[in-house]
Amino acid sequence: MQMMVFKVTTVGSSAGLILSKEAMARLRVKKGDVLYVTEAPDGSFRLTPYNPDFERQMTLAEDVMREDRDVLRTLSKK
Repeated sequence: MQMMVFKVTTVGSSAGLILSKEAMARLRVKKGDVLYVTEAPDGSFRLTPYNPDFERQMTLAEDVMREDRDVLRTLSKK
C-alpha cells in the first residue's frame, strides 16, 4: 500500500486539501465531487467518495428485498 501525502491550504476563509492527479485518479473523483471522511474504531480515518450512510441504507434495502421478496412481488402486481 502506497502512502499519499496531502497539504492543507487556505481556501478563502476555510481550509482545503490539495489532491494530486494520481490521488484523484485512484479515488475516481474529479473537481467538484464530494469526499467523505469516516473515523474507524481504531481512531484512523478513511477518505472515500462513497457516502457511508447511503451505503448502509442500500445494504438494509437489499436485506429487506431479499427477506420479503414474496411481499414485494405481491405489492408490485397491484
